[in-house]
Amino acid sequence: MAKSKYEYGTSPRKLEPDVRRKQQKNKNIRVVEDLPKQKIKTSKEQQKRQIKSILLVFGIFVLLLTISYRKSQINEKFNQVQTLKKELSSIQKENEQLKVNIENNLNLSVIKKQAKEKLGMQELTNKQTVYVTLPKKDYVESATEEVVEKEEKNWFQKIVDQILKK
Repeated sequence: MAKSKYEYGTSPRKLEPDVRRKQQKNKNIRVVEDLPKQKIKTSKEQQKRQIKSILLVFGIFVLLLTISYRKSQINEKFNQVQTLKKELSSIQKENEQLKVNIENNLNLSVIKKQAKEKLGMQELTNKQTVYVTLPKKDYVESATEEVVEKEEKNWFQKIVDQILKK
């Protein structure tokens, strides 16, 4: 009768270790361990392949490292550009607000209001008005005499002029 995997009792049966499998694994390991190191030699072609694969992996690693470094630089510059754009827009908004304030302050009614409120000024009355009559002739006079410009010379030039005059 074949053993079934299911037991009907309350206590489970004890499993016996599979000795055959362990012996086979140990045999495989012993074969590699038993060989002296001199006998385990790789051919020159295998060594070249190993070197090529190592160099290829190293080259790919350097390439990926370079790409990731460049991407980080691009992200950093992009963030700088974004912050500068935000700063520019805020400065432009502030500039527009200042222009509006200047235009409001140049309004004559606003100036009169501020002069009355802050400085306590009042408008002129008829008693304070003084009229002045001026002749209708032109007040611009033509230059009748010649204008002589005196050059100021430094002390060295004065000495040279004194020597040349003698």
